[in-house]
Amino acid sequence: MLITVLTFAVALAISFLSETVVRNLNIVSAFVILIIIILIGIVFDIIGIAVAASSNKPLNAMAAQKIPGAREAVFLHKNAGIVSNICNDVIGDICGIVSGAAGAVIVSRFILICPLLKAVTLGIFVSSAIAAMTVGGKALGKNFAIKNASDIAFKVGRLLSLFHAKTGLKLMDVHKKNGRKR
Repeated sequence: MLITVLTFAVALAISFLSETVVRNLNIVSAFVILIIIILIGIVFDIIGIAVAASSNKPLNAMAAQKIPGAREAVFLHKNAGIVSNICNDVIGDICGIVSGAAGAVIVSRFILICPLLKAVTLGIFVSSAIAAMTVGGKALGKNFAIKNASDIAFKVGRLLSLFHAKTGLKLMDVHKKNGRKR
């Protein structure tokens, strides 16, 4: 139930932002936003796969050395199912859906500029291009994620650590006691 609500909230925010932004931009800028949405989906897919495929040993070793971001990486690894679900399914799928909607907005803008274009043909071409970029990018990303899983998990952990240090906001509680005394 929580994932459903989270998905709805994230989809609403991303859809609102992308559609309102894309509708008010020129075609080139709209394509750039579309590419960014596709890349976000690919990057989060890489993160989800990498965290699920990461090894606990190097992450624990870095955490024992108190390397910034290592505790966060260990937390991500221990919660790989949830992290993978959020990254791959929630964010990745939302980006796929929103990129399709952005593509439809771009097609409608093209038709307004050049009414001689056939909407159906252009729509099929744009949606096929979006699908090819998304699936191809994720396929390349999966191999990269599996080969570099622990490094990617650590870098994401480091980003989360840096985010917490700069903003004071905790996205996760990595300092839970886990039943042990400190």
